[in-house]
Amino acid sequence: MAAIRYHSTNGRAPAVDLREALLRGQAPDRGLYLPDHFPVIQPAELAGFAGLPYPEIAFRVLSRFTGEVLDDTVLRGLCEDAYDFEVPLEPVFDRVHVMRLDRGPTASFKDFAARMMARMIGRFAREDGIDLTILTATSGDTGSAVAGAFHGLPGIRVMVLFPVDEVSARQRRQMTTLRDNIHVVAVDGKFDDCQAMVKRAFADPALGHLRLSSANSINIGRLLPQSVYYFYAASRLAGPGEPIVFSVPSGNFGDMMGAVIAGRMGLPIKRLVVPVNGNDEFPRFLGTGTYARIEPSRNCLSNAMNVGHPSNLARLVALYGGHLDEVGTLHQSPDMTAMRRDLFSSTVPDETTCATIREAWERHRLLLEPHGAVGWRGLLDYAATESISGVPVAVLETAHPAKFPEAIETTLGFSPEVPASLARLEGLPEQFERLGTDYAVFRDHLQALVETGTPA
Repeated sequence: MAAIRYHSTNGRAPAVDLREALLRGQAPDRGLYLPDHFPVIQPAELAGFAGLPYPEIAFRVLSRFTGEVLDDTVLRGLCEDAYDFEVPLEPVFDRVHVMRLDRGPTASFKDFAARMMARMIGRFAREDGIDLTILTATSGDTGSAVAGAFHGLPGIRVMVLFPVDEVSARQRRQMTTLRDNIHVVAVDGKFDDCQAMVKRAFADPALGHLRLSSANSINIGRLLPQSVYYFYAASRLAGPGEPIVFSVPSGNFGDMMGAVIAGRMGLPIKRLVVPVNGNDEFPRFLGTGTYARIEPSRNCLSNAMNVGHPSNLARLVALYGGHLDEVGTLHQSPDMTAMRRDLFSSTVPDETTCATIREAWERHRLLLEPHGAVGWRGLLDYAATESISGVPVAVLETAHPAKFPEAIETTLGFSPEVPASLARLEGLPEQFERLGTDYAVFRDHLQALVETGTPA
């Protein structure tokens, strides 16, 4: 099997191996790394996944990418260590299920990628004898998952930026109650401001002497582990070779790219449903072929999806033969016919999100938080255009309802049960810095932190 190399979506940076792609995060030309080919898992092996536990499926999928940089014995151990929690598939009606990705230590789907990524990056950094700073922007769950996964790892420092007014209190506490190697910055702006500063830092010559990497979904190390749970769901819900429908609530489109990767590796996917909240740049692009970012991004109940220019659209466009750069300029159109064949997208505004939470509970006793509600409504929008009767379907619930108690209480009149991982945060002291959106101020802050251990 030919070694996999990772090239930039902007096409102006040398190809690298997986180790370098993970440690760099973003390519030097500000593009995002993509594999030059996708290893295909044959139907007979896919059929055998039905009898395997989640960590073993993770090993079987990820070993296709890690063979050049990580021993299989080591990788299997990392998978068993990272995935020590349940992945429930909750039946709703007919063959439709909700895959609850909220049973990890920070009660979010981001745990699946962050825990594996932290273990791999931590190992590579130790082997190379380097100190590394993980720079991450979050609109909600990424920051807490990354902070939790990297907390206490020697030789690794983490700085997390979040929009001060657009994360829930519990999401914030998951980051700000940690200490040691975790540094949290509240930004007086939007998620897109946080993400833009992170991307600019990676390409800034003035910071070239620092070893920076990212745990955002701009890092390919986030996407590869997220491909695994699509294989897992299909192995439990679909027959051998039977195509499955996935509905993936989408913001920065990293979760969606995990499904795209799984499909390129041979998983039969009938349709990929990618609903968004009020930030509707992707459905408009899919409908018209014209891309326009939303500035500023719109603040919605499903706050982790408040993204006006999703980074991972650059990867999606590249896989369909086009070129979208980091600022949202479409230099070459992708194959829109093929993209529309494979993907369906709709917009779910806040009032519909609330109505969906209520309807799902009243009709099915299905408890959804705002992001999962967007995913559920997206499936219903798709089902209005094409029958899902008898079709295996998995809707992704990406966060625990207890992360959004206000939305549940206002809509349903009761408080969701709080898992132990969230309950322990109550009353713990918080610590974070606060900055504006001026890049020069942020750069000085970051540089002082890395060089002296104390932010400017």
